[in-house]
Order: sequence, then structure tokens, then C-alpha cells
Amino acid sequence: MSPGRSIAKPPSDAILERLNRLHPKIIDLSLDRVERLVARLGHPEAQLPPVIHVAGTNGKGSVIAYLRAMLEAAGQRVHAYTSPHLVRFHERIRLGGQLIPEAELAALLEECEAANGADPITYFEITTVAAFLAFAQNPADVLLLEVGLGGRLDATNMVARPALSVITPVSIDHTQFLGETLKAIALEKAGILKPGVPAVIGPQPPAALAAIEAQAARVQAPLSLHGRDWDFSVPETGSDWTLRLGERHLQLPAPVLPGDHQIANAATALACAEQLEGFDLDATARHRGLTEAAWPGRLQSLTEGALLDALPEGWELWLDGGHNTAAAESLARMAERWRDRPLHIVYGMMRTKAVEAYLRRLAPGAASLSAVPIPGEAGALDAAEATAAAKDAGFAAEPFDSVLDALEALTRRGPGEPARVLICGSLYLAGRVLAANGTLPT
Repeated sequence: MSPGRSIAKPPSDAILERLNRLHPKIIDLSLDRVERLVARLGHPEAQLPPVIHVAGTNGKGSVIAYLRAMLEAAGQRVHAYTSPHLVRFHERIRLGGQLIPEAELAALLEECEAANGADPITYFEITTVAAFLAFAQNPADVLLLEVGLGGRLDATNMVARPALSVITPVSIDHTQFLGETLKAIALEKAGILKPGVPAVIGPQPPAALAAIEAQAARVQAPLSLHGRDWDFSVPETGSDWTLRLGERHLQLPAPVLPGDHQIANAATALACAEQLEGFDLDATARHRGLTEAAWPGRLQSLTEGALLDALPEGWELWLDGGHNTAAAESLARMAERWRDRPLHIVYGMMRTKAVEAYLRRLAPGAASLSAVPIPGEAGALDAAEATAAAKDAGFAAEPFDSVLDALEALTRRGPGEPARVLICGSLYLAGRVLAANGTLPT
């Protein structure tokens, strides 16, 4: 995949590569190693601004994006921690709305590396501790903290008493780490619930909701539940939608992030805002949050760049990093609204994902399906494997060495009527696409 422009590697990359070699497993859920390191560093996790801790399978990042936009519109200084990054590690750590500066990141990583020594610790764990240091050393009004994986044994769960806990929709994903059933996965997510700390619970399947409610009862965490305490309606026509908060009903503009699922995410963020005290989130701030939020790589329209230039004039290019069946269902609903022009899908996925289930939900309405590898990811399907997986799911796919090759092949078939191209299947692929297109998240 030829980049739109070269992206120089910052010095922090060399440190991150060293940290990645401290543990033989990429994921090894435990709090022991993190507890050891934060103790050596003076417990930065106990010196954070008020924390909004967000777990769930789908929508975590979008809920954080809406909350960040609302809080910043109200004049609050907001830190945020999200993962994974798309192009640069710096995207994971936002200080007062800005990506962490390179010099500060490198210094914090080296401080963690020195404190940890040669002891085993995963990449996510040690970089999360570095983020804790950054957030503790930079004053802010609030920290939006996204769980990396699960919740109960996630490194972010070192925060003993957040201001608010949030659980977005839970679905089947990461079964090799979290369990095979919705109940087991939801219990892991509900591990972030703390005694006396209010929690906003987004729309859930019945089995997940039962598990979350049971855990909340065990730890005595008060819940604000979708369907009981708040609700929303998706419009059949038009763009405005309705949010119910207790007895109040609010008419709201369509969220800036496209897709019906973003109404659920926006509603969850607004339900969170309802629980926050002392942040002055008035109607103007909430409105601006809905209409100004940004979350790259999630059903993102690419309106310029090297990859769009490879397509005929008038074609649309979209990018989505969702990688599980729930994400595919959301994309399929969007595709139903995209009947105005042919849809061509270019997809690449990791081997650990339910590829056939993903394609069965998304691919039926596609005019063509192209399979591509994810550059630099050893755990990704190569083009031949992705093509075979599509065949097993009942769809014909054509393999290509890169996204650019797939787009150029669509162009060679002749412009015809304007069409729409969706690149999807993995956040890792989304990051490579943004880099190739010359689009850096800011």
C-alpha cells in the first residue's frame, strides 16, 4: 500500500518496540504486573482527575468522542485515553484535547521502562501506566478512560473510584480471553463497577443485562439503565430523534457520526451527562457535542487523499474499523440506506475474528467484494485466506495485494454510474488506510 505521504517514525517508536518485548504474550489479563509498577512509580492512578470509565464491546470510543465534545464545548479541560491507535501511538493519550507531545511521551515511556526493569509486563499494561503518569502530571477537569479489553482484569481498572462507570453494548468478541457466552463476557465488562459509583448501562442483550445487574447488586453500584431510566427512538424519516431522560423528552439533531448505531452511542453519552454533577453541560454544550464529535476510522467518509484520487470522479470512499458481528450488523443497516448507488466492499480481517459471520451480515448487498491483507500484521488473513473465508461464507471475492490495487481494479472496470466503496473489517486495516491516504488523526 503506497502511502499518500511518508510518516517519519518518532523516537518513542523505538521505546515502544522495546516495551513490546517485555512479555511473550500480547494479551495476558491480570492486574498483578500493573499493581507492581504503579507502586514503584508512586501510584499515579490515585492522582487522576475525576474519571469516567467506559467498558463494552461496541461504541466505547464513540461515546467518549461525544462526551469529550460536550465537555470541551462547556469549557472543560478534558483528558482521554483510548485504544488501539490508528496511525500513531500518540492518539491514545490526549491531554487537554491535544495529542500527547512526542518529547513528553518518550520521557514517560522511558520512566516506566526504567521502573519496570526486565520484569514481565504487557505492552498495554506498561503504556497504560505511562498514560496514568501523563494524566496525573497534567491538571484537567475530567479523564475519559476507555477499557482496553474486558474490564475486570484490564489495566485501566486500577482506578479505584471513578466518578462514573459506563458499559456500552456487549456482544460476542474476544472469546479466547473473555469467555464464550454473553453472560461470561458481560461479567468481565461489569468488573469495572464499583461500590457506590453510579453507572450508565447502554442497550444490552437480555443475557448481558442480567449479568451486569447481578454484578451491580453484588457491589452495590447504582445503575442508570437503558429502557428503564432513559431511552431513545430512531427516526424512520428525517434526522431528528428523541431522547427520554426520566420523565423528560428531548428532540435532538442527528449525530455528526453516521449510522443508526451512533444514535444509541449519542444517547448513552447524554445519559452519562445527566449523571455528571458540576460540569455545566447545558443544552448548547450537548448540542455541540452531538454535532461536532470526531472519531476517525469509524464509518468515516474520506473526502480527499491519495486513495480517493484512485477512484473515478463522483465516487464515495468510506472507512470503518469495526470487526465483529455487531459492527457488521450496524454497517448492514447503513448499507440499506445506501441503495442510491452500487456498494463495493474491500475487506481485511484478523484471524481471531468471526470472519464468516461478519461477511454474512454485511456482504449480501454488495456489488463486489475484494479481499486484502493488513500490512505488517502477522495475525491478519492474507489475501488468499480472506478470499477463501468469503467463499466459505457464500460470497465470491477477488484477492488483491493492497487496498490501492483493489481500488485501481474497480476503476479499470470502467467508471459507469457513481458508486460507493467501503473499506472495512479491522481497526488495524483502518490505520493503514489512513496512513496510505495521507490522513493523520489529530
